[in-house]
Amino acid sequence: MDSILVTGNGPLNGVIPIAGAKNACLTLMPATLLSEEPLTLTNAPRLSDIRTMTSLLQSLGAEVSALQEGQVLAMSSHGLDNHTAHYDIVRKMRASILVLGPILAREGHAVVSLPGGCAIGARPVDLHLKALEAMGAELDLRDGYVHAKAPGGRLTGGTVDFPIVSVGATENALLAATLAKGTTVLKNAAREPEIIDLAECLIKMGAQIEGHGTSTITIQGVDRLHGATHPVVTDRIELGTYMLAPAICGGEVELLGGRRNLLEAFCAKLEEAGVDISETDAGLKVSHKSGRVKAVDVVTEPFPGFPTDLQAQMMALMCTAEGESVLEEKIFENRFMHAPELMRMGAQIDVHGGTAKVTGVERLKGAPVMATDLRASVSLILAGLAAEGETRVSRVYHLDRGYEHVVRKLSAVGAKIERIKED
Repeated sequence: MDSILVTGNGPLNGVIPIAGAKNACLTLMPATLLSEEPLTLTNAPRLSDIRTMTSLLQSLGAEVSALQEGQVLAMSSHGLDNHTAHYDIVRKMRASILVLGPILAREGHAVVSLPGGCAIGARPVDLHLKALEAMGAELDLRDGYVHAKAPGGRLTGGTVDFPIVSVGATENALLAATLAKGTTVLKNAAREPEIIDLAECLIKMGAQIEGHGTSTITIQGVDRLHGATHPVVTDRIELGTYMLAPAICGGEVELLGGRRNLLEAFCAKLEEAGVDISETDAGLKVSHKSGRVKAVDVVTEPFPGFPTDLQAQMMALMCTAEGESVLEEKIFENRFMHAPELMRMGAQIDVHGGTAKVTGVERLKGAPVMATDLRASVSLILAGLAAEGETRVSRVYHLDRGYEHVVRKLSAVGAKIERIKED
């Protein structure tokens, strides 16, 4: 398995382009299953998770072509000939469950494997299933698969009242409701930019949707959807990750395509820590000229709160902050597995349940560390940028799921980083 070698090398300066959002693209791709006409996505990220979703859609009979070096995905489901999403593909990625709603809505029946376990908690799919049941779906769970059918061949509108905010369940329900007969109301719906992006794409395809971006979304079902071309929204997690690079080791970096409204709560915390953020014609500029940042407390929350997917990276920054910070994880359990690895680099972290207390130190020291999940992997790279000596991050296959060209992007702003290929 490959590893990444990082050597602390002082301030970073320059420009980093931000890719399209992985989480948005993985949600948009199953929308092709709702129509016989082509759906084309532009600004697609080039990631292993996108390739996994491509394989899943192709196994169902969809055509998916990656054009312009993978930044354009041309898809068509006119030849959809399989209604079963098998375990051997679904197990690789939890987002695979998002094909359930579209297949069921278009074909009236679907069989989808339950996703496998997850390193950062259970993340059950029960909310997805309850949402579909509210639209009349009959579900049977057996042999690790969800067997779903719509009586009469079509889902019917209903009210879905989510007991907790769930991005994935909101997405699956939104996809399914577009072809349901009648009106569907999603209450306590997720409000993330990726939800807005999905709704806007579906509207281009002919769906009737109102309220996306609020906690109540109303969908009036239509008989059919047509094709469309849609740009994937900027990846706010990649954006936030690279905003932390000059914050953690100094310098000034412009993030092309960045928008503050994607990360308002995160930006506010960075500014509270003493980092300067300004908007430019092309994106966001982040600078931190000298000295240590100030410690700040963080609580992860659903959008528009502080994103759970930036908690690990923020912890890396707090490891060298001046003072003591408390990070509280309220979205996923078991999401502090990066803490012991940061401690190998000299960080002072005390974890109790869903809370981590971080006491900042003057300087981290390079060490061999191991990535435990996607966001943890990049948090260790950030820590390595600010550490004394070399940091070797192993198991970086996690990284390839969510960040394209990390070495190239960080090298371009002055980081000393390389990928070590291993047999």
